[in-house]
Amino acid sequence: MSIHNSINTGKEITLTIDGKECKTTFGKTIIDVARENDIYIPTMCYLSKVKPIASCRMCIVDVEGVDGAILSCQEKATEGAVITTNNSELYTERQNIMKLYNVNHPLECGVCDKSGECDLQNKTMEFGLSDQPFTTKEPHRPVQNWGHVSYDPALCIMCEKCVRVSTEITGDEALKLHFGGYSSTIVNTKIEKNYASLGEAAAVCPVGALVDTNFKYSTNAWELEKIPSACPHCGGGCQMTYEVKHDTIYRMTNNFEFTSLCGAGRYGFDYANKNVSKDLKAFENAVEAVKNAESILFAPQITNEEAFILQKIKERTGAKLVSSEARGYQKFMRAYSSVTGKSLYSGTLKGIADSTAIIVLGTKIYDDAPTVKYHINMASKWNRARVAYMHPLEDVEMKNIVTQFIKYEPQSEEGVAALLVEILLRDVDVPKNVKTFLNDLDIGNLSAESNVGEEELELLRKSMLKKNGFSLVIGSDVYAHPRAEQIAKILALVEKYADFNVVCVPPAGNAMGVSLICDLDDEATGTTVGYNVKADFVLSALGNGDLDMPALNQQEGTLTTNDKRVVPMNVAQPYGGYVMNDIANALDLDAEYTIEYTKALPSNKGFKAVEFDSLPDYFDTVGTEHRGYVLETIETAVEETFEEVAELDGFDGAVVYICNPKEQFSAFTNICEPLKEEAFLLGSSQFATATKLSDGDSISFIIDGVTFKRVFKIDTSMKGTIALNPTYDMGLSAPLVSSYRFSRVEIMQEKKIGS
Repeated sequence: MSIHNSINTGKEITLTIDGKECKTTFGKTIIDVARENDIYIPTMCYLSKVKPIASCRMCIVDVEGVDGAILSCQEKATEGAVITTNNSELYTERQNIMKLYNVNHPLECGVCDKSGECDLQNKTMEFGLSDQPFTTKEPHRPVQNWGHVSYDPALCIMCEKCVRVSTEITGDEALKLHFGGYSSTIVNTKIEKNYASLGEAAAVCPVGALVDTNFKYSTNAWELEKIPSACPHCGGGCQMTYEVKHDTIYRMTNNFEFTSLCGAGRYGFDYANKNVSKDLKAFENAVEAVKNAESILFAPQITNEEAFILQKIKERTGAKLVSSEARGYQKFMRAYSSVTGKSLYSGTLKGIADSTAIIVLGTKIYDDAPTVKYHINMASKWNRARVAYMHPLEDVEMKNIVTQFIKYEPQSEEGVAALLVEILLRDVDVPKNVKTFLNDLDIGNLSAESNVGEEELELLRKSMLKKNGFSLVIGSDVYAHPRAEQIAKILALVEKYADFNVVCVPPAGNAMGVSLICDLDDEATGTTVGYNVKADFVLSALGNGDLDMPALNQQEGTLTTNDKRVVPMNVAQPYGGYVMNDIANALDLDAEYTIEYTKALPSNKGFKAVEFDSLPDYFDTVGTEHRGYVLETIETAVEETFEEVAELDGFDGAVVYICNPKEQFSAFTNICEPLKEEAFLLGSSQFATATKLSDGDSISFIIDGVTFKRVFKIDTSMKGTIALNPTYDMGLSAPLVSSYRFSRVEIMQEKKIGS
């Protein structure tokens, strides 16, 4: 099978808008071209990141030679078109539309949370509506509390933005339209789920109909200072803005026209290390501890600059640097690069959204990386993409977009990768050594060991034959696999020879940045210092260590995103204690501020010598991202050598899978009140039977030397004998859990709650 991306950018055309000659490419809408040329067309329902909604008619324009106004959000721009965006007739029509929007709209701007940033307010002023000439009987429509968001139907203008975001972007598919003429409303069909992703739907609401429940009636929008930054939780580094008053973060917003935030990004902001002052004695002890440490352990919730400081300290003291998740990713990507000859994977999130076929391997993606899942959902909704989901666990949250679920046995990822590559490269001309490796695979044996049927793979192959534009999404399960480096080499063949858009999703936090900047070690030895990790001496932003450190919303610095972009973060909360740079300076490094290291990040790893204050942080009018910079891809030595696929012992009986639920990524999201949830070991009825557990049993088990005390809960939506075990509630111990995500553990039953 020969697989190639097909990208048609369209032929160049020229048209005139309001007397201005505009050059563009065919396929874009009139409103797209207008925005490219800074020409304003008013809208109420238009949202760049979803398909045109066409419910408001505010974007009407006149086209020379065409009778009647047309919708600029839907109509494609054509060669030679002469377009007028505003005249007396269009102005009057827009006035009439606004009169309809304002019918019985409650005059409560003084207490409405949207006041000061409301499209209805703005357009009412823009089109000079000083009175309302008609009215209608208003039905009783009470306010509804949907958990994270609240809905006021009396304020709703039925623009449908929230429904489109729920369907096309986040994919929770919770919001639907209920048609009833003037009584039409939005309904939440999954209210029991309390989706934090509905915060994204509230973000796009142009009026005050959908608002964040915790923000409601708390402050006026114009009183809030807007501090741009990047989300530090899942590794996506998504654009976001802290909105702050009196040193308190009231809410998170985003450039919702072009970007999206997951629930953790929107509601996981209150994790600052507060009320800290400088403790000189503790600082001196920290300096001595770092100076004499044989190993420094650290969590990936760290800036690029701090990672660079730790690398400098290692070079000074000879200490080992241990960040297990980042190390697993580092080794995987180095092996991957040895085949592709490039330091970074080629894929992008946009490439995923543009795909017509997507394969997901080795990740419970909705929980591991929600924004990546959003882009898979976009491809499904926009391109009717085929989505093959390969994992030992089926995910009910993915059922609405997955077209083929391929279940394999835990720890069989190497065999699964080999089977996958064999079908994708079967008809592709590859070098002799690669062909020999593929030909020597014992397909029958690999199929039997992995429990992936040859007919399933053939179905996958055939489903892709008539598609073009392919993506492969690789996740955290394989980075800590005993054969991770061999798996990396096998999967790298897909990028190199099958023209796939491949994304190797980094683990949560700044794991990609750490893996590029630090010379990491596999294991700690001797006396240890931990940065947000349990150790002999602990530096902690969680406020429970030997020396306090700032949380990521209290620092300036940069993160490296899963789109390979270095983006800036800014200080949103005050901090009065010591920082890592103070310790570095006490060890004879010399930088007045941490961000002096931004321009010194290693260029041989793709970073650029750019001052922190020179990093851009915005989107232009057509959505082009100008945030920081994209890492340079560095050429690497190629060594296409492959080992025979190893036979590994599988797991018999009940298995525990390390997986945090969506919205929870670390001890930092755990302390954010809107995201609070109790951690359980979740398993199916089948798991309960296999382990002789009952719902509500108190149990304990050990993974990587960390003891978990859990209450077992039966989840009726789950199948099989694999249970989900989170780590987000384990504080400083969480980063110590670093092995392969599936484990066969000895479960000790303690007592049943209430007994």
